[in-house]
Amino acid sequence: MPNKRLGIGFVGSGFNAQFHIRAWVGVRDADILGVWSPHYENAAATAALARKMDVGRARAYRSIADMVADPAIDALWICGPNQARVENFEEIVDTIERGRGELKGVACEKPLGRNVAEAMQVRDLATRVGVSTGYLENQLFAPQVEMGRKLIWARGARLTGRPYLARASEEHSGPHMPWFWQGNLQGGGVLNDMMCHSALVVRHLLTKPGEPLSTVMPKQISAHIASLKWSRPKYAKQLRRTMGKAVDYLKRPSEDFASLTIEFETNDGETVIGEASTSWSFVGAGLRLSAELLGPEYSMQWNSLDSGLNLFFSREVQGRAGEDLVEKQNAEMGLMPVVANEGMAYGYEAEDRHFVRVFQGKEAPMLTFDDGLEVVKILMTAYQSAEQGRTIAFPPRGLSKFVPAVARGKWRG
Repeated sequence: MPNKRLGIGFVGSGFNAQFHIRAWVGVRDADILGVWSPHYENAAATAALARKMDVGRARAYRSIADMVADPAIDALWICGPNQARVENFEEIVDTIERGRGELKGVACEKPLGRNVAEAMQVRDLATRVGVSTGYLENQLFAPQVEMGRKLIWARGARLTGRPYLARASEEHSGPHMPWFWQGNLQGGGVLNDMMCHSALVVRHLLTKPGEPLSTVMPKQISAHIASLKWSRPKYAKQLRRTMGKAVDYLKRPSEDFASLTIEFETNDGETVIGEASTSWSFVGAGLRLSAELLGPEYSMQWNSLDSGLNLFFSREVQGRAGEDLVEKQNAEMGLMPVVANEGMAYGYEAEDRHFVRVFQGKEAPMLTFDDGLEVVKILMTAYQSAEQGRTIAFPPRGLSKFVPAVARGKWRG
């Protein structure tokens, strides 16, 4: 008997939720049927987008509880802001425990929590009601990452030895919404916002396909953070004009650059290295994702801006600013790379297909909330390293009580 199509509800209606919805055209066996946002009109607009994309007869809900209680909703995608993560899960779990509804699965965007304590709380809440979980990390599902990893391990590593160095980077000019820029709301700066991607990508690349991430264990972490651009007076003023008075990088900056080195030990006793960097101060065509994997007799490279399609606009073409060529687009003239299908290129399509199949019981999850918790532990250790200016053994003691200085408003760059 074929599996019932899943009814999917979205918690959150912003940029990230809309990215998933646009990518849903590549997903089978599931329909987007609901959207909740604290602002009902935003939920209604995002639900209308789902209907326009013909990926489900979505409607807006007045509460998360109402959406969970609807028998048409089988699984949730959590795409709201970081500061609402625990609150959102408490409402989900409370609704299930009161017998008002049930779910087959919950998938959660990065990060699982703003710190280890919050990530543990989210993981434990999901465990309490026995719901299947999926940690949404799109870059692991990017076609170039998956194909490159598969071929490197099948040909190069099999014949000449495992890879020993992975690099990953995510760079753009800064987030869309004010809360991202506020350390107390977001949980930090660019390290917390984007290093979750890059830190997991390097570990993924260094892990043999078919084996768990636990076969490549972090042993030491060294990190550095800085505010390179947005604390400069000119740009701090520009940021405040754009994002509002609550975003004042002359008084309460968050880091706009972060670098990280992780020393791993493999299950066969080898030492391998992961290097990652992230930036909100990148000036280029737009969002740039990149990765490398190196071994004894081979290497792979990926750069999302090497898209295969370029357009050129002269100075006479002066259109309005937008993001129709690439996410976080920085210019509208000159030689411009175009990412024709960002949902596919960045891994959203494959990621969403995977977790639909997971919640249908068709395959095992590649990433669960346990993996999301592990990522947060790595990020918090990186903040400790940056604050203390030294390499730190992983995991350090007392990590569950640690909150970065950036998140506490105590960091001054």
